[in-house]
Amino acid sequence: MKKTYMVLAASAGTLIAGSAHAQSSVQLYGLVDLSAPSYQTHADAKGDHVVGMGIGGEPWFSGSRWGLKGVEDIGNGSRIIFRLESEYRMSDGQMEDPGQIFDRDAWVGYEDDTVGKITAGFQNTIARDASTIYGDPYGSAALTTEEGGWTNANNFKQLIFYAGSATGTRYNNSIAWKKLFSNGLFMSAGYAFGNTTTFPTGSNYQAALGYNGGPFNLSAFYSHADNAGFINQSYSAGGNYTFSIVRVNAGYFHYTGDQGALGQRHDNAWTVSLKLAPTGAFDYEVGYQQMHVKNAAYNSDGDVPNANIGTFSMTNGIANGYKETLYASVFYHLSKRTEVYIAGDYMKLHGGYTVATTFGATNQLELTSGIRTRF
Repeated sequence: MKKTYMVLAASAGTLIAGSAHAQSSVQLYGLVDLSAPSYQTHADAKGDHVVGMGIGGEPWFSGSRWGLKGVEDIGNGSRIIFRLESEYRMSDGQMEDPGQIFDRDAWVGYEDDTVGKITAGFQNTIARDASTIYGDPYGSAALTTEEGGWTNANNFKQLIFYAGSATGTRYNNSIAWKKLFSNGLFMSAGYAFGNTTTFPTGSNYQAALGYNGGPFNLSAFYSHADNAGFINQSYSAGGNYTFSIVRVNAGYFHYTGDQGALGQRHDNAWTVSLKLAPTGAFDYEVGYQQMHVKNAAYNSDGDVPNANIGTFSMTNGIANGYKETLYASVFYHLSKRTEVYIAGDYMKLHGGYTVATTFGATNQLELTSGIRTRF
């Protein structure tokens, strides 16, 4: 008789169960980011500044999170995978999205070397993941089938919403496929159901194509979102190039959003950034971006809403203008898991472009220091 055995082990947050035929694991992991002290100008209607912990309580770079991810080998190179991930705030211990425990990820999927990776549930949009390699200098330089991230609460984060969907920068009720081929070609596609009796309402479909070329990497995406009957479309292309200790990133975004009788909103945005990573514990980042809007309806608060959100007002008027942001940071790596940083950005608003965080002012300065560690 053939013997079967089971092994349970706990090490570095990982639980492993094995047999003669297969192995599975469930890993507890997380990230802690605390920005303090932070400084922000024009933080209220009187034009006062604020010194506190984080920007509005949020960390500068990465939302603090914990999660569980698992894999089961089902034979012949095939694996069942899942992830559950929740975000919280170090500043007050609250959930990032009250009432939604897994507000970053809740999906299950299948993966093998031939088919690629197929996941279903609540997850990043594939456009967000595809544009990570050029959206800012803090993500991976190469395309992967793993979810990517952009920075968190600063004044250059808003670019990410061009890579969003009808439900934000993550899909609800979604299916996503990603595959990285051995020749460096990357392909992905995603569809999110609207879960309504009117089938397309609230739905979203996206496709992305990219290439990992060693020192250079390229990526592009197309997105089509139906937000309560208003169609939002965007496309983007960009990439990065690394030579010696320098990585340069650049990308372009175009967006159109239906606004009923008010006509279409048209956005054009671009970004360029640089990361310098010499030998040693320090690395340095600097970036600049512009976001231009034309015929953009204000929301009910009189501000320009982020792309794909669909919260515009039919009566508050139209905006034409642009926002530009310059940002920079310095990291000192204490270990492979932990670093301290200082960072800042300066945002300037032009024409009719307004945002809620400046309370009517046309510029804002943000400065912070902080610590980030992973487990």
